Amino acid sequence: MMTDIGLAHIERALSLPDFDPAAALLSMAPHGRPQRRTDPPPKEAGVLLLLTRSGAAGELGVVLTRRTDRLTGHSGQMSFPGGRRDPTDSDFEHTALRETAEELGIDTSGIAILGTLTPIYIPPSNFDVHPYVGYVPDLPPLAPNPEEVAAVYVAPLRDLLNPASRTTAHIETSAGARDVPAYLLSEQIVWGATAIMLHEFEVRLRQALAR
Repeated sequence: MMTDIGLAHIERALSLPDFDPAAALLSMAPHGRPQRRTDPPPKEAGVLLLLTRSGAAGELGVVLTRRTDRLTGHSGQMSFPGGRRDPTDSDFEHTALRETAEELGIDTSGIAILGTLTPIYIPPSNFDVHPYVGYVPDLPPLAPNPEEVAAVYVAPLRDLLNPASRTTAHIETSAGARDVPAYLLSEQIVWGATAIMLHEFEVRLRQALAR
C-alpha cells in the first residue's frame, strides 16, 4: 500500500543532499534531443510545479495546463503554469508566480514556495527554464486566460508514482514525427520539458518516501 504523501515528503524530496538529477532528466527526454544553442542566447523563463489538495480525500496533486492551439510555441501541449521572464521581475520565482497569476487568473499570494528543481534547456523554443515547486492547500477559483490555457487539470501524485502512468507516445515534433517517452496523467499525454521536470520530481519523491 502506498504511503500517504505529505508536505514533509515533498520538502525532503527537494532537499536530498546527494541527489544527482542527470539520469532523471535524461530518462524522459526525447531521443536525439538537440544540443543547447548559444547563438542567439537562450531566453529565460520561470514555471511553477504547483501542488494542491483535491478530491474527497484531500490528496496532493500537481496542477497541469493544456496550452491552446492558437499559441505559436508548444501549442496544445501539457505544461506547468509559467512563462518568459519580464525585465521587471526580481527573480525567476517572481516570474513563475506572476505568470501563474496571469495564466490561471488567481491570487498567488497564498502559494508557499517549497523549493526548486533543476533548470532545463528547451531546444525548440531556445529557453532556459527555471522550475519552482509551490503549494497551496486549496486551489482558488480559476479564471484561465483563454488565449493561453485551454484546460486545467490536477493530477494526483499517486498517479505520477504509478508505473502504469509511464508510456510512449507518437508525437509530431518540430523535428518530425517520433516516439517519445511520456506520462499519461488525467487522461492527457504529458511529454517534452514538462515530463522531464515531472520525472525529476518523481524520482526525488520516490527517494524521499523510501527514507
